[in-house]
Amino acid sequence: MRKLTIALMLIAVTSIAAVWMGAYAAAPAPATPAATNDKLAHPGVMNQMAPETYRAKFTTTRGDFVIEVTRAWAPNGADRFFNLVKNGFYDDCRFFRVVYGFMAQWGIHGDPAISAVWRNATIPDDPVTQSNTRGMVSFATSGPGTRTTQVFINYADKNMVLDNQGFAPFGKVVEGMEVVNKLFSGYGEPPPKGHGPDQEKIQKEGNAYLTKTFSKLDAIKTATIVTGP
Repeated sequence: MRKLTIALMLIAVTSIAAVWMGAYAAAPAPATPAATNDKLAHPGVMNQMAPETYRAKFTTTRGDFVIEVTRAWAPNGADRFFNLVKNGFYDDCRFFRVVYGFMAQWGIHGDPAISAVWRNATIPDDPVTQSNTRGMVSFATSGPGTRTTQVFINYADKNMVLDNQGFAPFGKVVEGMEVVNKLFSGYGEPPPKGHGPDQEKIQKEGNAYLTKTFSKLDAIKTATIVTGP
């Protein structure tokens, strides 16, 4: 009788262990981070010289527009823009600063890990050879030697005042300016001037911050080089 009792106890323990191990094995594995474009994690390898002229097509939540780039206007800016577009950097980026009558700006990556490696990946300044008139495209800058990935489209000819501040146009919107005009501008300037997205928070939290707090922002679906080698 005692042997039978011990045997039953061993069977029970074994069964419980099997159930526990089965439940453990069935638990979902932790989610792995989404694969990223390997080149985007290494700015130094994205240094291809751009063609003398090329076009970049932006498919957005408002429609399509096309930027034609002339390398002679601003070679360093044209090369950087070419590499960013070609390698998908701007895909899923938000137009985070759209100010009616002033500019539409984008270029902070939606993945904070990617933003971090590009934040100090500056390019040399270009002399300003063109004017920041309506439809012209320039890199954003906070002073000499600070251009990285952010760009903007000028909405008005009055932006010629930016010429003396080092903003060097490298391209122009040649198709779809009416689409650029329709980009959502309801949030306005970032703090402290307005109530728009905070660039520091975009850098640190990416699209998660923008989707949660500024859900009306328009976005780039894809950006591609449509002419060139």
